Amino acid sequence: MSVDRLADVLVHQRDEERERALRALLMQPLLPSSDPAYALVRRHTEYLRDWLARECGWPLLIERDAARLYKRPADTADATRGAPDFGRARYLLLCLVCAVLERSDPQITLRALSERLLEAAADPAFAVAGYAFTLEPLHERRDLVAVCRFLLEIGVLSRVAGDEDAWVGRGTSSDAEADVLYDVHRRVLALLPASSRGASLIEATAAPHDLEARLAALGEEFVAEGEGGLRAAARHRVARRLLDDPVLYHAELDTAERDYLATQRGALAARLAAASGLVAELRAEGMALVDADGELSDERLPALGTEAHVTLLVAERLADAARADPERVISSRELAAWIAELVTTYGRYWRKAARESGAELALAEQAVERLARLKLVEHHAGGVRARPALLRYAIGTARVRERGEPGGTLQPNLFDLS
Repeated sequence: MSVDRLADVLVHQRDEERERALRALLMQPLLPSSDPAYALVRRHTEYLRDWLARECGWPLLIERDAARLYKRPADTADATRGAPDFGRARYLLLCLVCAVLERSDPQITLRALSERLLEAAADPAFAVAGYAFTLEPLHERRDLVAVCRFLLEIGVLSRVAGDEDAWVGRGTSSDAEADVLYDVHRRVLALLPASSRGASLIEATAAPHDLEARLAALGEEFVAEGEGGLRAAARHRVARRLLDDPVLYHAELDTAERDYLATQRGALAARLAAASGLVAELRAEGMALVDADGELSDERLPALGTEAHVTLLVAERLADAARADPERVISSRELAAWIAELVTTYGRYWRKAARESGAELALAEQAVERLARLKLVEHHAGGVRARPALLRYAIGTARVRERGEPGGTLQPNLFDLS
């Protein structure tokens, strides 16, 4: 192999490693050292830190136990972010668990954790706020297990022995076999908060009262004065949206962001695509960075299961309706009626409960929420309306595979260019 050929191979290998490292951080901003991608992130720390700071304004911290990308969202009002199946109660419990773990020994059992949580929840301030946690209801024990498993996924905890499901059924008993033992990685725990300001500091200074103001204060960042500083801030906000969201619509942007894209749209998309391995797609209504491999997608379509199939069929109906009238709002009742009609054609492939009378209402709601998370539809008074990206979508002719027949390859996502 010639010297030039060897140099090309090494450059290609380096660029591929940088792309894999960047994608790993985008998908998992708190990356424990146990993750195979951590070695790549550490190897290319200088490049990643410079690129993320320049393009997105995101700081990157590399430590022995974990890598932490401080991804601050451009849109704090986006309700689709966050841990799956986490609501207000689970997030509050997550904060309590983290407070207990921060003061715990390097190892802790699930039973000991639950006992300390009960002590913490007995604080009169929680009663004044209307919050109670007793572990008596089954759903509270399930919430605690969900929180622990979330912390296992991000590397704050690692399981040494035991099973959480056994504890859920016998959580209030003294049966040692129903307990779980964890290692606590306190340094990873310390990297968990991603805000630019501490919540206690906000309370002591500005003390905003509504949730939107609190979220904005947590992620508030310094913006340099002058045209250059404002332009850089607009560039960072747009880049964050492109890397975080399935599609970016120009109508969602403020004046500064639209002014920046007026001259830099192609160059910005090219830089982000080259570094991340995503495919840039530019349209009159907006733009998107498409992940052909589906690795960076929290929500995938096509997918398996009755709900996913119904969502695909509803997407096609909504797209057809929007082609005839882009402003048409489809009511929930009309969506449910569509699904009821589809049962006669596709019902034999769906689970039994989905074929029962009345199930179409829940299926319609689930389909709409899934499409809304993908930014393909938007809620309106009385129903939903298709957004521009949905009009590029249509279902091909289905081929039903017989049992045992090798499966084909699913199309990667709704924005595939092929």
